[in-house]
Amino acid sequence: MKSAIFAAALLLSGAALAQTPTMAPDIGPKFNAVTPAADYVRREVMIPMRDGVGLFTVVVMKKGTSAGPILLTRTPYNAGKATARNPSQSIVEILPVADKELVEDGYIRVYQDVRGITKSEGDYVMTRPLKGPLNPTAVDHSTDAWDTIDWLVKNVPETNGRVAITGSSYPGFTSLMALVDPHPALKAAVPMSPMVDGWMGDDWFHNGAFRQTMLDYFTGQTSSKSGGDPVAMGRRDYYAEFLSAGSAGGYARKYGLDTLPGVKKLMEHPAYDAWWHGQALDRILAARPLTVPTMLVVGQWDQEDSYGAPAVYRALEPKDKDNTLLSLVIGPWRHSGVNYDGSGLGVLKFEGDTGLQFRRNVMKPFLDSHLKAGAPAFNTPPVFTYAVGADKWQRHDRFPAGDTVNLYLDDRFSLSLNQPSAKAAHDDYVSDPAHPVPFVPVPVNVRDRATWGPWLVSDQRHASTRPDVVTYVSAPLKAPLQIHGQPEANLFASTSGTDSDWVVKLIDVFPEENSEKPDLAGLQLGIGMEIFRGRYVKSFEKPEPLTPGKAERYRFLLPGVNHVIPAGHRIMVQVQSSWFPLYDRNPQTFVPNIFNAAPGDYQKATQGVWRDAVRPSHIAIPVVGGAAAAQAALAQ
Repeated sequence: MKSAIFAAALLLSGAALAQTPTMAPDIGPKFNAVTPAADYVRREVMIPMRDGVGLFTVVVMKKGTSAGPILLTRTPYNAGKATARNPSQSIVEILPVADKELVEDGYIRVYQDVRGITKSEGDYVMTRPLKGPLNPTAVDHSTDAWDTIDWLVKNVPETNGRVAITGSSYPGFTSLMALVDPHPALKAAVPMSPMVDGWMGDDWFHNGAFRQTMLDYFTGQTSSKSGGDPVAMGRRDYYAEFLSAGSAGGYARKYGLDTLPGVKKLMEHPAYDAWWHGQALDRILAARPLTVPTMLVVGQWDQEDSYGAPAVYRALEPKDKDNTLLSLVIGPWRHSGVNYDGSGLGVLKFEGDTGLQFRRNVMKPFLDSHLKAGAPAFNTPPVFTYAVGADKWQRHDRFPAGDTVNLYLDDRFSLSLNQPSAKAAHDDYVSDPAHPVPFVPVPVNVRDRATWGPWLVSDQRHASTRPDVVTYVSAPLKAPLQIHGQPEANLFASTSGTDSDWVVKLIDVFPEENSEKPDLAGLQLGIGMEIFRGRYVKSFEKPEPLTPGKAERYRFLLPGVNHVIPAGHRIMVQVQSSWFPLYDRNPQTFVPNIFNAAPGDYQKATQGVWRDAVRPSHIAIPVVGGAAAAQAALAQ
């Protein structure tokens, strides 16, 4: 008995000797939360670029994957977080929702931080130009994509050596950059809502008007390598805040944003100069051969990058001689909405989850056909769009699928298919920079996703009754009218000032009564809406003052759509001269650089919208069925 007690005491003393010291560091080597129960493999690697810089990359796949294709996304939005969405043992829980069908079918999902951001080495230049006049280094997003793909196919043993690239917004931009000089292993690309030209119509400017609410983005992206906080403006009403700051430049200076290199670059290049030309991806890609099957994707109500995908389609479509290399997809989505639940947007509800429908029925078969051995051939639609109003997907051979019909602004604030015959006719309103037209009802909180995401489908009744918005509306349609393509504003307008902005909105007006869906009763739904800064009417590169009282012709495209206006609905056109605080105010007095406009530069102006035989303001609408269909719907 004593010997047993003694032996137990020895064991206890040995256990005490083996205890972890109290002062042993509690944060040691990196803890791997993945256990044998996990159904996936997740690897973090640093991939070397040709200049020696390492880019942080995460490779994720189902356990047991072999001969799997790689789907790559190059992002400034933290590859680590994108691949660790939830602490889970399930691959579909740690990855974004849009990856589910792909990784469950053997795809190897790769996310990479672009150079200089989060865990990647090197310098971050927000929209790093291609090597050349604007970039004297030997590296850019094209070379980084090439080097990344080359490393992956040589160092991921589970792959079949075939790669596709995808991503939305900034990752859509990097997806297009990979096509400039594509690696031989790059077999397909699906750029979504890509940033293509930041001056013409993507994030920073639209036809020269500055999107000042995007200044928050610069603090988030460039305050530090790991990201920064939004502007510490305190109150949430952007309308009041930007109004009190004066100009967009005044707002930047108030909060020190003018010290950020990215903001300084924008303020130094307010016109469409060589700096912008050299970065316009539609121009760049148009000068190169199209060799990689590419599916461009955008939302009809993309509130950030509506310009890019249709612009690249226009640039590249002539190269696709047999309609096999290029396709365009337009869904009923907000910015990047393709990757989420697409059952509705704002008050609009659709027939099922349109995002999943596209990803499962079109995108995945497209990728499979190019990346998976033995996969069935897929008859990729050249143009695939969701017909809003008819609630169904449609396949077309071209974009636009409609033939141009002119819808004229007419007297009595009406719309007509007939060109006006009056010798001199115009409708006037006073634009006051002290009381700009809001883009959504005040107070405006752009940081609220419920406001910002679906704002393009928000009811335009808040603007249609303002005295500084002129409104034209048709009679109720006698038959459905399908618009497929990009409507073009042809506005003849004059101002008493020397500069002016012009906003044109094409609107679907719902019937006033709808007991079944009361949220839709009387809704004024924007089909396509866009802005143009008057100083650029003669040249985007060299702005000039406007001549007071002289009507100029402003021609600019509205976003791409497939929209069916049902019988009983009306068509409306709104014209206004401010869209605040989304866009900075035009002083309506010509100044060399509006970022530096002084308070005294902001002046009231009398605006004229002309609608006569010589100056016939109209919207050129691509109508399926052409003039006959328009006549059936709009005949008086």
